[in-house]
Amino acid sequence: MYEIIRSWYSRNFSDPQAVILLIGLTIIFAIVLLFGDILTPVLIALVMAYLLEGIVSMMERYHIPRALAATIVLVAFLMFILTLVFGVLPLLSKQVSQLVRELPTMIATGQEMLLELPERYPTLFTVEQINEVIAGLRTELGSFGQEIVSFSVSNVTNMIVVGIYAVLVPMIVFFALKDKKIILHWAQKFLPQRNDLSLAVWLEVDEKIANYIRGKFIEILIVWVVTYVTFALMGLNFAMLLSFLVGISVIIPFVGAVAVTVPVAIIAFFQWGITAQFWYLLLAYQVVQILDGNVLVPLLFSEVVNLHPLAIIVAVLFFGGLWGIWGVFFAIPLATLIQAVLNAWPEALPEEAHA
Repeated sequence: MYEIIRSWYSRNFSDPQAVILLIGLTIIFAIVLLFGDILTPVLIALVMAYLLEGIVSMMERYHIPRALAATIVLVAFLMFILTLVFGVLPLLSKQVSQLVRELPTMIATGQEMLLELPERYPTLFTVEQINEVIAGLRTELGSFGQEIVSFSVSNVTNMIVVGIYAVLVPMIVFFALKDKKIILHWAQKFLPQRNDLSLAVWLEVDEKIANYIRGKFIEILIVWVVTYVTFALMGLNFAMLLSFLVGISVIIPFVGAVAVTVPVAIIAFFQWGITAQFWYLLLAYQVVQILDGNVLVPLLFSEVVNLHPLAIIVAVLFFGGLWGIWGVFFAIPLATLIQAVLNAWPEALPEEAHA
């Protein structure tokens, strides 16, 4: 057994570059895992910097100074975000409040429908089973209400944190865009002179992460707008709120689209019942999902994501469990990082072995 382990270790870790890469990745993962909450503004800023870097680089190719390009792009992006916040957020807030007001009526209607099941299908449902289901739903709704109250109590603290982020994040983004080359040159000083393996992994992952973040941002906006137009034209209640959920759901591969179907179907059901309009709405929603998965995603991510669906699901579960929403968002880039390491690892070792 000892010889087997020693042979495996010598075969995979005899190259110093491989060891350096592994140590570096371990340190980065440990820092994010231990200090992720503290580094949240930095993570947000890095996402924004990756999102805007392509435009800044394009402007730089037209001989616009990088500092000026970073300033113009950041100001334009902040104006876009402010337009969304002040234009869409009030409507979202209004529809959330309206939904909360209508929930008791919807719940009462749902209970009446559940209580009718034992009469219609006595061989499948009993009164005791339905009562247990209703009691469980009431408990869950009570917990949900307590969470809303807790959120309201801590709202002042949250607003203070948002205010701090609103100042810090744009500053970090600006300096990350403006001084990108300086920062990378500074970081490179801490690496050994022979770092071909780490450099190969970095170049592949850096490009793919940048393309993924930009593509995901574009996908969210397109799916949100198209879904809102579809829901609004069909007269669905809470069209803005539901379309926003559909747009955000693309962050979670596979699972997000399925999960957000539930509230869409529930709202449509309580608005129209099991009618032709209900089925037309679900059909239109399904068409949007099919176009997103089979047309939009291949166009945006054809050269970015080359992962098996099972690998993507495992990555979402694993990294989402570690880092919550950040882990879910970066699940595919992190899986791509692992794939890049595995692809580069065997290519570097034989060359070094014969050197």
